[in-house]
Amino acid sequence: MTLWHRQNIAMTRRRALALGAAAGGLTLLPRYAAAQTHVEISGGNFQPLPIAIPKFVGGAPTDSDTAAGVSQIIAANLQRSGLFAPIDPAAYIETISSVDAVPRFPDWRTINAQALVTGGVTQQSDGRLKAEFRLWDVLAGQQLAGQQYFTTPDNWRRIAHIISDAIYERLTGDKGYFDSRVVFIDETGPAERRIKRLAIMDQDGANVRYLTRGDDLVVTPRFSPNSQELTYMAFGSEDPRVLLLNIDTGQREVVGNFPGMTFSPRFSPDGQRVVMSLEQNGVANIYSMDLHSRTTTRLTDSAAIDTSPSYAPDGSRIVFESDRGGTQQIYMMSAGGGAANRLSFGEGRYSTPVWSPRGDYIAFTRQGGGGFAIGVMKPDGTGERILTEGFHNEGPTWAPNGLYLMFFRNGGGGSKIFMVDIFGRGEFPVPNPSFASDPTWSPLLG
Repeated sequence: MTLWHRQNIAMTRRRALALGAAAGGLTLLPRYAAAQTHVEISGGNFQPLPIAIPKFVGGAPTDSDTAAGVSQIIAANLQRSGLFAPIDPAAYIETISSVDAVPRFPDWRTINAQALVTGGVTQQSDGRLKAEFRLWDVLAGQQLAGQQYFTTPDNWRRIAHIISDAIYERLTGDKGYFDSRVVFIDETGPAERRIKRLAIMDQDGANVRYLTRGDDLVVTPRFSPNSQELTYMAFGSEDPRVLLLNIDTGQREVVGNFPGMTFSPRFSPDGQRVVMSLEQNGVANIYSMDLHSRTTTRLTDSAAIDTSPSYAPDGSRIVFESDRGGTQQIYMMSAGGGAANRLSFGEGRYSTPVWSPRGDYIAFTRQGGGGFAIGVMKPDGTGERILTEGFHNEGPTWAPNGLYLMFFRNGGGGSKIFMVDIFGRGEFPVPNPSFASDPTWSPLLG
């Protein structure tokens, strides 16, 4: 139907920082001071903030490995964001031996650190793990944040992501994205007999596990913007099926079986409807389905191929791709259907539009000149900006904070997932044990 099933991926919701809601109980210890240290997220010339993240202190020798792991994940998260430059521990002058001690700020200024993170991990007598951290403004010599968490020992990686989010938000003013997950299509086997399974991983590529067995062909997973629920397409011996999957409980539900082809199901912002493209007699139109009544409403009525619909965060409009003008382009219409306005007018063919959770940009795939590019434009079609180009890039999906994108790139025998920020800085591959495509980013877990 399209470059890669004409898919687009979108999900997110913004949340207040609810630390530890699903990670076990926690105590929040706020000690905020007027900060001189701040990261301004913008394009153009940009210098990442130098930050020191010494190894967290273990309460006992048995806590040492976990403490080191937590601090290493925090450093890796912040570095991948492109906004922070963790300082090499070999340069440290002071050794942090207590999370409660005030650092010797001149020692950290000497190595040009502007921010400092100290922390500790301790196994409690009841078996729980206690993790805590302090964020310091080195230039001002003041503490910016101090927080404490209690959780199960096997949850230590998630605590590291929650701490990363807290640091990111305190220093940038924007929500983080580290405490989130990504569902994708895992691809294994020879190219002519490739097995495709739904899989899920942490946003940094860790903790991969499989959600389907590979009995059916699965495509176009999409997260709900406000829950850990997924919709996707399955093709087997029956008609194409649209399914719902609760990630946490494993419960599956068939939304409907559809004759002909069905493409790109996606949730509405309130999670109460699914919008999709249904093909009949060589023509594809966009329909919405109420998930409670299972009634469908036709939103477009053209002799073209309309597909890849994506709601605005407020649910008022839908952006989609269509070849009604002769080539694949991006259009926008009211969420109730009706007349559509064309947004894309650049060179090449446009597909897989997906609205940012912030509402400020629409991401897309553009094909032309023998290559594929991932870009963004404003909702009125202006301000188009290409973030990355390659042999075959496709399927952008937004981070929960709307400041980063994942996509997949086909090449070298299979597809891999990559990440880039909205200014085109810091592109890098997301680790995966096999070939991977079609990523969809979850909302924050808290």
